[in-house]
Amino acid sequence: MRLLFLQKEELEPFVSRLIAWQEVVGPKAKKNRFVFDKLESPAELRLDYDTTILPPKKYFFQPQQDLIRFSPEGFTGCIEPKPRIIFGVHPYDIKAISMLDYLFSDGKKDWNYLANRQAATIVGINVHQVFKTAFFESMGASIVTKGYDLFLTDIGEEGFVVEVATDKGEALLAYGHFTQVTPDQAQKRRKILYGQSDRCSQKLFNLPEEVSEKVALSFYHPIWEEMASRCFSCGACNLVCPTCYCFDVQDMWNLDQESGIRFRTWDGCLTEDFAKVTVQGGTENFRQDRSSRYRHRIMRKAVYLNSKLGGPACVGCGRCASACPADLANPVPVLNKIMEG
Repeated sequence: MRLLFLQKEELEPFVSRLIAWQEVVGPKAKKNRFVFDKLESPAELRLDYDTTILPPKKYFFQPQQDLIRFSPEGFTGCIEPKPRIIFGVHPYDIKAISMLDYLFSDGKKDWNYLANRQAATIVGINVHQVFKTAFFESMGASIVTKGYDLFLTDIGEEGFVVEVATDKGEALLAYGHFTQVTPDQAQKRRKILYGQSDRCSQKLFNLPEEVSEKVALSFYHPIWEEMASRCFSCGACNLVCPTCYCFDVQDMWNLDQESGIRFRTWDGCLTEDFAKVTVQGGTENFRQDRSSRYRHRIMRKAVYLNSKLGGPACVGCGRCASACPADLANPVPVLNKIMEG
């Protein structure tokens, strides 16, 4: 790890040179929310954002992604990674990307994801504004030590302490004016990263490992029926989640009925057809009840993937709670209620 310093007035020139060199995406204002989008100028960059509507995973695992082009002559893959810099990623999203890196590498590697991921350079930033439904502190996602190439810590009017973590991050330094960090600036960075806590209004009352153990035993808890009675099965919570990675694969045929494209789209376990399979003479839905689908989502985040990931498959970004039209996707009150029983 190497620490450098970037003055506040040097940020815009730095980003401007990066934009001239390579595609740069970052948080931009969209009405009263924020989105990750391509930057046309450094003035669009909003490092004071709370969270974005969709997570930055959309640049690696796209909402709709072509997989194979086919014709009578054969087929060709559609992996076409594009180098880009993703600037201003919060720690919880960096942690989520690290989870997806592992999950898409586990077993047979998914190069449709990994090619895009390896082509990207990630520049992290500490959280300035905490999203109203965020609980990343309870998920241990307020600080990360890997998964990024550069990490900027805003220490106030002076500027940013910049951690150089990889060779990709080192390559970005040529486009900015960086100086050596002073001991005082390094101390301010440490205080901001490690001295701030209790900023999230949403909190779990127990440690994630305690939650996992008890939730695993709550398969028949009445809370699943109680909460799911209001669920619309819209899947919004799945679609905005930075750690969800389920997808559906379909073929789209051209008019000649001989050629076409195989593609995948995001899918979600809360939707009614997610668990529907074809059987002889019809279909079978092995999670037909909304309560079973609601339970599966919470179990998936809090229990099922813990052994693979070393912890819950949730980073506490709060997007699901914000996206849910029925106000029931927030896992915090559900998990706290189970722990109280």
